[in-house]
Amino acid sequence: MQRIALRKMLEHFYMEDIGSGDLSAQLISDSGPQQAIIYAKQDGILAGVDVISEAFALLDADIRVSLLKKDGESLAPGETIAALTGKPLNLLTGERVVLNLLQRMSGIATATRRAIEVLNDPSIRICDTRKTTPGLRMLEKYAVTAGGGYNHRFGLYDGIMIKDNHIAAEGSIAAAVAKARARNGHMVKIEVEIEDEDQLQEAIAAGADIIMFDNCDPDTVRRFAEMTPPSIITEASGGIDMHTLPAYRGTGVHYISLGFLTHSAGSLDISMDIVPDSKRGQKSER
Repeated sequence: MQRIALRKMLEHFYMEDIGSGDLSAQLISDSGPQQAIIYAKQDGILAGVDVISEAFALLDADIRVSLLKKDGESLAPGETIAALTGKPLNLLTGERVVLNLLQRMSGIATATRRAIEVLNDPSIRICDTRKTTPGLRMLEKYAVTAGGGYNHRFGLYDGIMIKDNHIAAEGSIAAAVAKARARNGHMVKIEVEIEDEDQLQEAIAAGADIIMFDNCDPDTVRRFAEMTPPSIITEASGGIDMHTLPAYRGTGVHYISLGFLTHSAGSLDISMDIVPDSKRGQKSER
């Protein structure tokens, strides 16, 4: 993740949560440093450890963070992700923002890893889409990579995707590709979304860099992949979920893009506890 962008995001998230001040923090005595742990409460894949470090550093540079797990690693219930030492007021002020992001990102990483395992085809890469939560795209797409997946384009600015409405507006796939090619440099890839064999042939003839088979069943994807020249990257998308994903195994497509990785992934249950004085120095069961 880009650290400067992450800090800017965290500043915004803290302003939203803290507002003019943490009223509950009035209950906390201005005591010396205390210890806290962040730990998993269910199985999953971890994503977002940089959020822990950057978020607490933003609140209090004196908070010490010891990361015990890495992004992409498996989590088991009770397993400690990070140990923290600092003023309890600042630990508790930062807790919810950190946990919300960590839970969300780890849920996406877990869904991505599960999709890879369910597909069980190393020749096909699982990737995300732009169906992300506004404001969280960088974090959610990073979480996909932590789970072993790949990123599709980040926005409208870093790749051209010619969809049905673009084709309808321009009149044909050939015309749309020609205009896109004329107006952009050689570093910008052009993807065309197709739905039938006639469109496939037109996209091939137009010189598309990538062709997406939209809402096609596995047999159609396999047939279209065989018809597409090896120089063109192929992608399947639309109507594919965890239940139908295994049917796309062995279809020969290069990528399968899945919107549900980011728009429907549940949050992983992760918590933070202040360690009581009586238990400090003891080996945590977590």
